[in-house]
Amino acid sequence: TGCEDDDHDHDHDEDHTDADGFVLEDESGTVVYREFEGTMTGSVTLSVGETLELTVHFLDHNGNEIEHSDDEHDDHDDGDDHDDSDGLVVSGNDATIAVVEVEGHDEEEGEDHGDDDHGDEHGNALHVEGISAGSTSFRLQLMHEGHADYTSTNLVPVVVN
Repeated sequence: TGCEDDDHDHDHDEDHTDADGFVLEDESGTVVYREFEGTMTGSVTLSVGETLELTVHFLDHNGNEIEHSDDEHDDHDDGDDHDDSDGLVVSGNDATIAVVEVEGHDEEEGEDHGDDDHGDEHGNALHVEGISAGSTSFRLQLMHEGHADYTSTNLVPVVVN
């Protein structure tokens, strides 16, 4: 059974993201927050009434961005129900301070992919809207087939001025 288990794990690894961290980039490509092997730098800072769009890039064990080959398991041919269990999940933020939402695949489909190659990356984008002055935080998870391939080690700090 050892060999079967190894084969099974190997098959699954092809579809899973083996991340050791992630970065959040703003629309200009500037890293505003980075978490790698538990160490965090930066924070998400915005003003009341402001909305930031942040792209999420996962990092491998060397701290390099993981290039996705999501074509195998993120085909749009397999129905919308697949998207519900895969992708980014945000939890734990105080919505009276800031609303943190994952940008969905449906929203992406209607947009012009030509202008923004960051937005074209499999819906790995967050919208953060400042509601009232204060600070909150959120946990980020990358879900795949009903379980988390990656869960942020730290809560991502959000400061609203």
